[in-house]
Amino acid sequence: MANRIQSQKLRYLCLVSLFISIELLMKFSGLGNIPINPFLNVTLMNIPVAIGAILLGPAAGAILGAAFGLTSFIQPMSGLISSLFAIDPVNTVIMCVGMRMLMGLCVGWIFRLLAKVDKAKIFSYFAASFCAALLNTVFFMGYLVLAFYGADIIQEQVAAKGAFNWFHFVILFVGINGILELVSTTIIGGGVSKGVDYALNRKSASERKNNQ
Repeated sequence: MANRIQSQKLRYLCLVSLFISIELLMKFSGLGNIPINPFLNVTLMNIPVAIGAILLGPAAGAILGAAFGLTSFIQPMSGLISSLFAIDPVNTVIMCVGMRMLMGLCVGWIFRLLAKVDKAKIFSYFAASFCAALLNTVFFMGYLVLAFYGADIIQEQVAAKGAFNWFHFVILFVGINGILELVSTTIIGGGVSKGVDYALNRKSASERKNNQ
């Protein structure tokens, strides 16, 4: 029993480390962010967070969300993040790291709740992955508006986009890239997490059978 628990802990740590490595690889290779303009990227960095939260649970989701957020401060930083960091470092860290931690935590719990209803696990992987992209946008943009809406750099964007209020600004700011993030995270995150979960459970079942 003790050896089995140690084995499970080791596998958990290895998988968390693997997902963090994937996030770093995506960041440094440029695959994690597709630039739309100097201030906005389509991010794929939430995909490893979604998969990790689904496979490993809320705590792992929070850890991976924090890793995702910290990559925002690895050079090259986006024009928006670097400008906001110069204005208010604390709120920028909360926005980038804290909100991504919250996203990963929520996705892990959402999947667990959905899996109780979706016994066959047909839609829960994709629904949780969809929530990862949605919550990433909602939490990030919500905190951006809350902490920085009055900043000159944001007001310049408001004026440039012709936004009437903060809600209109969020819609215009997110735009097509938000839709692309939702689609890509839902399809890739849902498909990969379902396939990996099936493979891991099948392997575990085989190991238990061999040990009997």
